[in-house]
Amino acid sequence: MKDEIILPEGVSVEIQGKDVVVRGPKGDLRKSLSFYNIKIKVEGKKVVLESDKDNKKVKTMFNTFLAHIRNMIRGVQDPYVYKLKIKHVHFPMTVEQQGQQLIIRNFKGERKDRKAKIMQGVDVKIVGDEIVITSIDKELAGQTAANIENATRITRYDRRVFQDGIYITAKAESSEEGE
Repeated sequence: MKDEIILPEGVSVEIQGKDVVVRGPKGDLRKSLSFYNIKIKVEGKKVVLESDKDNKKVKTMFNTFLAHIRNMIRGVQDPYVYKLKIKHVHFPMTVEQQGQQLIIRNFKGERKDRKAKIMQGVDVKIVGDEIVITSIDKELAGQTAANIENATRITRYDRRVFQDGIYITAKAESSEEGE
């Protein structure tokens, strides 16, 4: 099994032991990718993945590595953007950023603030009733969006009636596509 990814202009890839380092105009990303039968190497302006085995487990990891490297290359060219909508019907909710946390006040009329962790390397902007998450790392952007959505998860209420919360409305689009 063999596959290659052609590198776009302005993007470089280095293999440092088990780590794949992708450098581009928006920043650098590093990810540890190792599996006993998959070899990753850089040949000129392309990344080559090879494996001498051809079973189901190796094929799965092979395609996973391809997806990770493609996501990293795309991210260093154009950051990933997630959009979330703040929805409140019953109680007016306020959202603000404090350092690496998003503070949600007065959710469901609760006195205690709810908090969502913002991952390192992720930019969060609150614009009116919308939260925009931007990062060159797709996984960190997605995890931050999930943390925020989970902080306002509702249980034991009818979701059709009680619609308060923060919900993901747009996933992992590149910022050029969204604008």
